[in-house]
Amino acid sequence: MKFDFDEVVERRGTDSLKYDFAVRRGKPADVFPLWIADMDFRTAPCVIEALRRDVELGVFGYTETQTPYFEAVAGWYARRFGFETREEWLIKTPGLVFAIGVAVQAFTNPGDAVLLQLPVYYPFSETIADGGRRVLSNTLVERGGRYEIEFEDFERKIVEERVKLFLLCSPHNPVGRVWTREELQRLGEICLAHNVIVFSDEIHSDFVYGGRRHFVFPTVDPRFEKISIVGTSPTKTFNLAGLQISNVFVPNDELRAVYKRWVSAFGYSQANMAGIHACVAAYTGGEEWLGELKEYLAANLAFTREFLRERLPGVRLIEPEGTYLVWLDCRGLGLTHEELDRRILHKAKLWLDSGAIFGTAGEGFQRINIACPRSVLKFALERFALIAE
Repeated sequence: MKFDFDEVVERRGTDSLKYDFAVRRGKPADVFPLWIADMDFRTAPCVIEALRRDVELGVFGYTETQTPYFEAVAGWYARRFGFETREEWLIKTPGLVFAIGVAVQAFTNPGDAVLLQLPVYYPFSETIADGGRRVLSNTLVERGGRYEIEFEDFERKIVEERVKLFLLCSPHNPVGRVWTREELQRLGEICLAHNVIVFSDEIHSDFVYGGRRHFVFPTVDPRFEKISIVGTSPTKTFNLAGLQISNVFVPNDELRAVYKRWVSAFGYSQANMAGIHACVAAYTGGEEWLGELKEYLAANLAFTREFLRERLPGVRLIEPEGTYLVWLDCRGLGLTHEELDRRILHKAKLWLDSGAIFGTAGEGFQRINIACPRSVLKFALERFALIAE
């Protein structure tokens, strides 16, 4: 490979949330982290060079985006997903959790139910509950190692609870589903029929495996533009989460006006210089790096699959169709989810994301991040195997 993904980058002592905050988060000091969704790889060289130019300039004043920024973002989504967007649709936010929080406040009232699909990325539920709304789940059902949507339950809950907003995770974190065009079409038809706004979090869209295809939600059916808010970001793809830059597309003029007003009400205006320039660099010069990264991640997934087969037959890999986050069914070990968490933390000395934090449907599962050098993954999995002893 042209890029060295085997390099182990020492991140301790850098104020890394992943590595430096175990004790502050109530964990033992000596745990090894595979929890949060950031990668242990250096980002693409083109991004580093763009940031180096900013540092050499030495002036970090207010910065705003111009048309070349939009062209970089729009070009990426047009080339890779066939999503043809417009500059006026674009609204920048410092992250997609922030963007979801804006949508919850903008399009629902206190006490309203907001629909999601557990087990799902836990800030979805936190943003709803902390915003004074009610979490309502169309819980995904696992059949034969693959999660599916219960469409009748989805529509029934929309009608019964008078749902105004649905949070779609696409690709889905943590269960790894890449939704088919048919599944998205059916979801969209239901939401359109009942005037439900769809916030589609597509931050993992660049990580899709096995010949599958990611569909940006409004590209499935042009009618869906009326109800769509599409959340995107280069941060997962290029390991830029600390630069806090996300791009939200709202095609509907009325929804966009309301959304922009609430972004302003939250006190946010310009994105930061580093995030802006890193995004442009990534989307204009990072495709070769991303291609090799995906090959490396596929090999990491194969390594994980074989390790579990040989060393931990009681742990079942839910085969991911997308993302670099692996969902492990540990119920075959015969442990309560509390005992499972205890053994992982104190016997294996690992910091993983317990499935329970993704909702009750996640109890007995664990989410691990395989976006790390192979030697690091091997070290962590060797520790993980201790839970069965």
